[in-house]
Amino acid sequence: MEYFDKNTTLWNITEKYPETIPVFSSNGFPRMQNADQRAKFAKSITLETALMLKQLDMETFTSLLNQAINSDDEVIDVTLATSKPSKSKDALSIVGLLPCPVRIPLLEQFNEFAGKYDVPINHELKAASMGLDWVENNIKGVTDSKELPDLFISAGFDMFFDEEMIGKFKRQNVFADTTTIGKFNNLFDGLELKDPRGHYAMIGVVPAVFLINQTELDGRQLPKTWQDILKPEFEKRVSLPVGDFDLFNGILLNIHKHYGEEGVAKLGRSLLQSMHPSQMVKSNRLKTKKPIVTIMPYFFTKVVKEGGPMVAVWPEDGAIISPIFMLSKKEKIEKLQPVIDFFSSVEVGKILSHSGLFPSVHPDLDNRIPSQNKFMWLGWDYIYSNDISALIKKCETIFNESIG
Repeated sequence: MEYFDKNTTLWNITEKYPETIPVFSSNGFPRMQNADQRAKFAKSITLETALMLKQLDMETFTSLLNQAINSDDEVIDVTLATSKPSKSKDALSIVGLLPCPVRIPLLEQFNEFAGKYDVPINHELKAASMGLDWVENNIKGVTDSKELPDLFISAGFDMFFDEEMIGKFKRQNVFADTTTIGKFNNLFDGLELKDPRGHYAMIGVVPAVFLINQTELDGRQLPKTWQDILKPEFEKRVSLPVGDFDLFNGILLNIHKHYGEEGVAKLGRSLLQSMHPSQMVKSNRLKTKKPIVTIMPYFFTKVVKEGGPMVAVWPEDGAIISPIFMLSKKEKIEKLQPVIDFFSSVEVGKILSHSGLFPSVHPDLDNRIPSQNKFMWLGWDYIYSNDISALIKKCETIFNESIG
């Protein structure tokens, strides 16, 4: 039986099937839990649009909704937890944010793994759209490393390089990278992604590329590098993913590294507007001034229609990458190692790369990206030579003050 289709509004779905509300609220739509907020926005947004905004797969999300509707149980476990949290003192604690397009298939595989592992695992692996505040709440006020979760996963530089949050534990040598994949995928040859100090593990990356509206070029040369979009002719003609903090801060840091504070200021002057990537794909339909260049995650290029005015461009000097990091507590490594091996496995790499277009570092995986496509990586020397959290704040200030 078909209960709804992609054009059904969230309001109609939840009004007819209130049992679906927890599915929405636990998978990237926390406002759906509140009746007043739900009434304000859910009437005007279709399921298709909502899932595009959150980068969620229609088929897998629809399956969750149908499961909730068909369930005879009073409560459906929409977080895909295999069981109630274990109270065992030996239970492992896994916390993190997973990229929205791949969260559900990753959780399905993880729960299959956890169900067979002889050590109980408590996990809270939320959608990246929940924001870093949720992960930080697991760290704020913690002074003893024993109170920390045993393993963290998240993309970007914000939380993992905050000297007052994770930094103090890193200085205590709490974490260790014990991934065993050896040499990274040859797609990243020459980038030296492995942390030389052995704290951070990396399992994949989120690349930022250009989407060009060719009808708006108006005699300008097609921009092919990051330096190109900093030119005066692109002032107020670039759309940036300002709300996607993981990716945006990676862009700010790399522009600062290569072009200094003036480069960050030029990036600010180039800003026409901030858009969600799903809006960027359709930016040629705007009635107001249209961006020439939109900077977006590589994932969204697969929804660009061939033959249209929008063309995806992989920067010749490299797609800026926001790494997907994993931090593991050294004191729990013996029990954690199978979990670490799971997240750094070729199977997880396939989900990241083939389902989400987030290239995996696993050496045995074909990321299906041409070998001539380069990446721009901040580099460990630069990371360890700077207070990254403070530098992000500085770059944000320069960027914001430059916006005309």
